[in-house]
Amino acid sequence: MTAWNRTGPVAVEVDGTAENLRVVDYAAAAALRSGAELVLVAPYSAHGSATPMTAYAPKPPADLADAALRTAVAHLRHRNGYALELVAVAGEGSRSRVLAHAARKARMLVVGRSRSRGPQRLVHTQANLALTARAGCPVVVVPLSWKPSLLDRKVAVGIDGTALSAEALEFAFGEAAAREGDLIVVHAGLPAERAFVDEDPESSWISRAEYVLSETLAPWTSRFPTVKVTRFLSSRPPAAALVHESAEVGLVVVGAHGGPLPIDPVARRSTAAMTCPVAIVPHHLTEPEREHLLVGRRTRSVVPAT
Repeated sequence: MTAWNRTGPVAVEVDGTAENLRVVDYAAAAALRSGAELVLVAPYSAHGSATPMTAYAPKPPADLADAALRTAVAHLRHRNGYALELVAVAGEGSRSRVLAHAARKARMLVVGRSRSRGPQRLVHTQANLALTARAGCPVVVVPLSWKPSLLDRKVAVGIDGTALSAEALEFAFGEAAAREGDLIVVHAGLPAERAFVDEDPESSWISRAEYVLSETLAPWTSRFPTVKVTRFLSSRPPAAALVHESAEVGLVVVGAHGGPLPIDPVARRSTAAMTCPVAIVPHHLTEPEREHLLVGRRTRSVVPAT
């Protein structure tokens, strides 16, 4: 796992398909907005797919990766000229290892979303969440059908009042500011405990949720005063609220655990069902959080005397 370099390049996966060029365009727009370098990354396996039944000798995987990169570079030069600084890298190895290595100094990594449905989509989503933890930087998953639209100026982010939302909020505010757009902050889900009666509004879940929002947003609204913020409270489950919001915005930002911690089911479910690009932003444990986690594990591992 690596730390998130806020001023690094934008990295994007290149796979040689025509649909992937839309993902490359998305990454190029992000790089242009931030004045960052764009790194094109094409993972490949050293072992080809040739079999004794193959009627012809296929090109070596390395050559296919190089051809995909040349096509992507030509596409970007045609669309953007030389306003964009480009680097193209072909890497041998597993997709996860190559992309994580290329993103070790990146401000974000952009990948395409699989067209698969059902359980297979959850498998691909799990792989991207694991990639986020390994890369250490935000991973933006872009639908292969993505096209620029006016919705791109709107960003939504889910928060839960815990430290897991810290980096997600930072990334969301930065994206909204770079797009000169609006930010919708979503706080969803009823509390686990029994709701208080209406006669006690100060103790109601709405009042507590508004307090969480105010406390969480205060540092960022002062840092990004030009970003218009809309607060959205919902009694829906968090994943359902974020998926519903994804139809009205150009980017949804969710927080996820960094490193070997269990993957947040809210991040997995919402990412799998999004209708727009989604940024998965890893939260790296602070020392106090790490100590608290270790204490909790020790407590659970103690066997009561009989």
